[in-house]
Order: sequence, then C-alpha cells, then structure tokens
Amino acid sequence: MSYCLIIDDSRVIRKVSREIAEGLAFRVAEAENGEVGLQACRAEMPDVILLDWNMPVMDGYSFLKHLRATPEGQAPKVVFCTTENDIDHITRALDAGANEYIMKPFDRDILAAKFQELGVLPVSHSA
Repeated sequence: MSYCLIIDDSRVIRKVSREIAEGLAFRVAEAENGEVGLQACRAEMPDVILLDWNMPVMDGYSFLKHLRATPEGQAPKVVFCTTENDIDHITRALDAGANEYIMKPFDRDILAAKFQELGVLPVSHSA
C-alpha cells in the first residue's frame, strides 16, 4: 500500500485530503506544518506528499527545499495543494522540486488524475 503524507495547517483540509487518499487505497499520515512534515519523512519517507504553501513554523516552500536536500528526499512525488495561483508561486514550487501543483479546493477526481499522472496511482482507481 502506498504511503501519502498530507502537510497542511488546516485540520479540515487534512481531513478531506485523508478521506480522498484513503479512498484511493493510500495509507495516510498528517502533519500540521513543514517542520512536523520533515520529522514524519525522517521516520518513514512517503511515496507522495500533498503540501500546502502557507503554514506557520515552516511553510511548504521551505519544507520542499529541505526535503529535496536530503539523500532520500528526491524519491517522494510532491503535489503542492494551495490557494496561491500566481505564476511566480507555481514557478518557484516547480523549481524547488515540486512534481505537480493543484489549486484548492480540489476533489477526488482532480487528486486521482494527478496521482495517476505521477505514477503513484494505477489507472484502475479512476473515479
């Protein structure tokens, strides 16, 4: 079973994201900011990370820079899930090592499609 880490300071977004990911047969863990997310990655590197941009303590961009600098940190697929939709944010995220970028709010169909594009979800799990 693939492992998905959800890093978002919103409890509601984590809950909704968890329900979607579990419905797609992922094992899920949650972190409320980038610092807690890095601790979770040190304990077990996920297959895919859903990452918010704006969070206290450590934001998503800083988390991604730290993650990609670690030896195992190249492995996970990282999907930024954020309300930041300007081209500067998107370019910075992709340059820092994000694999995909989706806007909030998102739904099961959008997440399943992105996971399939990234190769972390078989096409048989389509909506």
